[in-house]
Amino acid sequence: MTALTLLINNTITDSAVANIGTDWLTVDPDFDNFIFSQGGTGVADGSSSPTTALLNRYAVQLSAVNDVIVPKYFLNDYSTATLKEVKLAGNQNKRYVFAASFDGATATEPILECWDNASMNTILSPALGTGVASSSWYKAICTTLAASGANWVGIALAGDGTSNILLLNNGNGALVGAGILYFQFKIVIPAGYLTPALHTPVMTIIFATN
Repeated sequence: MTALTLLINNTITDSAVANIGTDWLTVDPDFDNFIFSQGGTGVADGSSSPTTALLNRYAVQLSAVNDVIVPKYFLNDYSTATLKEVKLAGNQNKRYVFAASFDGATATEPILECWDNASMNTILSPALGTGVASSSWYKAICTTLAASGANWVGIALAGDGTSNILLLNNGNGALVGAGILYFQFKIVIPAGYLTPALHTPVMTIIFATN
C-alpha cells in the first residue's frame, strides 16, 4: 500500500525536497499540529512549544476594515517540544513550501481538504466559513509545477465539494509511481471578524491506492 509523508520546508531556500540548502521536516500526523500566529518573543522558530498565554499575547491582530493575512506558520513538533517555522508559507510567491511525498502509485489524484474534525463530517467553524465553504479562511494552491505567484488567491478549503478541495497533482490525475507533490498555504481572516477564538480545523490529504 502506498504511504504518504507530509513535510515542511524549515528554510528560506525555495528548493525541492533533498536539495542542498533545504531542511525538510517530517510531520507526525498523530502528535504534531500547526500554529498560526502574529509571531513574537517565545512564538518563533526554535522556541519551546508555547503556552496559551504566549499564544494569546502574540495572536493575529484583527481588523474591522481590512482582510488580515496571517503572517507566521509553525509546525509544533511534539518530539522536540519546539516550534519549526514554515518560513515560505503564506502570501509569498514560493513553490517548495509543503510537500506530500508518496512512496508509490496512487489510484486517484491526491487532494487536500479541511474539516472541523477528524470525522470529516462538518465545516461549521468560523475558520471554515461557518458552513459556507467559499468563505473559508484557509487558502491553498498547488505548486507542483510552478510557484504560487504574487498575492495568489488559491482555493478556499472546506469540506469535499469540488470547488473547495485542492488537487495536488495540478489536475493531472493519479500518480503512476512514487513522487512528491507541493502546495502553498495561507489563512486570510476577513475584515470585520473581531472575535478572538481558537480554531482547530483538520487538514487532510485524501487518496486511494490499488
